[in-house]
Amino acid sequence: MIPRIDSASRLISASPEAIYRAFSEPGAMELWLPPDTMTGEMLDFDFREGGSYRMRLTYTEPHQGGGKTSEDSDEVEVQLTNLEEGRAIEQAVVFESEDPLFSGTMKMSWTFQPRGERTLVMIQARNVPEGIRPEDHEAGLNSTLEKLAEFVEA
Repeated sequence: MIPRIDSASRLISASPEAIYRAFSEPGAMELWLPPDTMTGEMLDFDFREGGSYRMRLTYTEPHQGGGKTSEDSDEVEVQLTNLEEGRAIEQAVVFESEDPLFSGTMKMSWTFQPRGERTLVMIQARNVPEGIRPEDHEAGLNSTLEKLAEFVEA
């Protein structure tokens, strides 16, 4: 079976360096990374190549989504496998779940390409666990990009 690849992109009115800082500055990702239906809490943060972060995403409405880790939350452990300041971030994402539909390591690549005064931000997720419905993942990726744009454009 061919591993699933999901992707999304958005043109954002900010420099690639400003967008990269939205990942690297402590406390920033909690504000923009969770999709609209969730909040984020950073449990551990070591932003460097070879480092990692651990985040808990909690649904804002009880029983809204059926979390992967508990009824109302997802916890992810993210290894930072490649960092190119202002250009790209590659991650290996593992969901904490007893459900085999969410097992495995999802590889996420974020790239930042300058387009004049703006930046094209592209996300590619490879080896997406089959328990993540494609339409939910698409909505989540696009919501995250929208919140990232609001965060860096403010």
